[in-house]
Amino acid sequence: MLSTTRLFPLALMLSLALLTLWLDHQARVEGDHPSARRHDPDYLVTNFTTTTFDRRGHAETVLSAAEMEHYPDDDTTDLTAPRVVQAKADQPRYTVRADRGKISREGDEIFLYDNVVLVREADAGRPEARMATSFLHILRDRSLVRTDREVHFEEDGRTLSGIGMEYFNDTRELFLHNEVRAQFEPKP
Repeated sequence: MLSTTRLFPLALMLSLALLTLWLDHQARVEGDHPSARRHDPDYLVTNFTTTTFDRRGHAETVLSAAEMEHYPDDDTTDLTAPRVVQAKADQPRYTVRADRGKISREGDEIFLYDNVVLVREADAGRPEARMATSFLHILRDRSLVRTDREVHFEEDGRTLSGIGMEYFNDTRELFLHNEVRAQFEPKP
């Protein structure tokens, strides 16, 4: 009986060690299976605003939305009714609104979907301009706005449309890629 009492704790520890190894193995096998990962948000924020500052401490980009949901399985962030305002020194400010959007993992890219409207405010040399499309990709670090969809511009009675567009905010260069159409109304 004395030897049984000495072996019992050892047998119990060995059993617990084997059980732990088996559970760890099962968790790894289930975790690797694609259906085991669910696409559920880990947090939800309503009426949020985030501001990005330049090196001098001036507000450069303000992103706000009615609702933001973050998903940990693929580290994506979905937006409802997003609004982006970018104001860089010596450049006209622009505001973009959409029905929904996504933010990249690093936060430097914003994807806007459905009823996207961009408004570039008037400055000393140019009147206000509006752009409408169904999709817009904003690359904040490169000051680039682009789409592969149909886009329509209006500025001071002039219209311009096409499919596929890139706009470089730093240089104010606009490139339309396909089916470009323009209409210029003469000023009275």
